[in-house]
Amino acid sequence: MNTKALQTIPNTLPVAADGLQAYLQRVNAIPLLSAEEEFELAKRFQEKGELYAAQRLVLSHLRYVVRVARMYSGYGLALADLIQEGTIGLMKAVKRFDPTKEVRLVSFAVHWIKSEIHEFVIRNWRIVKVATTKAQRKLFFNLRQAKQRLGWFSAEEVQAVAKDLGVSAADVMEMETRLNARDDSFDHFATHDDDNTSLSAAHYLPAPVESDPAVVITHNNWEDSAQSNLQTALQKLDARSLDIVSKRWLGDEKTSLKDLAEKYQVSLERIRQLEKAAIDKLRQNMLAQDQDIIEASSF
Repeated sequence: MNTKALQTIPNTLPVAADGLQAYLQRVNAIPLLSAEEEFELAKRFQEKGELYAAQRLVLSHLRYVVRVARMYSGYGLALADLIQEGTIGLMKAVKRFDPTKEVRLVSFAVHWIKSEIHEFVIRNWRIVKVATTKAQRKLFFNLRQAKQRLGWFSAEEVQAVAKDLGVSAADVMEMETRLNARDDSFDHFATHDDDNTSLSAAHYLPAPVESDPAVVITHNNWEDSAQSNLQTALQKLDARSLDIVSKRWLGDEKTSLKDLAEKYQVSLERIRQLEKAAIDKLRQNMLAQDQDIIEASSF
């Protein structure tokens, strides 16, 4: 095994986000492995779990990740992000690679590299996920390439694409519609031209009341004030009225009129009258307190 070639491979994994140009230079400077070296490293990782060997396999194949990632540069996503996702796929391939199958790692890893990049593109190409079902995911990349060449499909082309990819015509038409849709800005700049006025979602979607800090503060202050006024008004009730109101309205479980009538040895109608009188008194006391606050704040 050529140990000299292995010694020239760096010990640390380059990070694309640190500077794409510098990353590409470092990746291209990493020497390729011979079939013998690749087999030996893969065996060491498979049999002994040697992470050093796995690291060497990954580093020596990063240039292929870059090559595959460049194929997806037309989706409007950063190349550095595509490379990082492809590197995750390469790591998964190294973990599953069996050197005894007499297949080079690069041939085995292409599927895993593309799979991770596909997932990343589908997740991030649009705000709303454009492909969710298995058929839609199959259609996404194939159909987008065909549409760039042909434009909108005719009925015959829809049937042909469906047959070639093994999906239904309805799936083809649905994906064609999704690919032609565009994300709209929630709050873009409105034009002042009356003939070309464009409203974004922010102009006609109502904001929840809770999102206004002034409303929230006013509401909280009102709740605090109402709670304070209620406690003050309750203190002005006689003991029996306070007990009736508390057990009827302020407790976790509402006491029945019958139970209160038995407790105070009066009729149901009498309890009802006492309850009504107590509530009326509470209301009057709370209104009087609110009026006092208004008058005090006017000075």
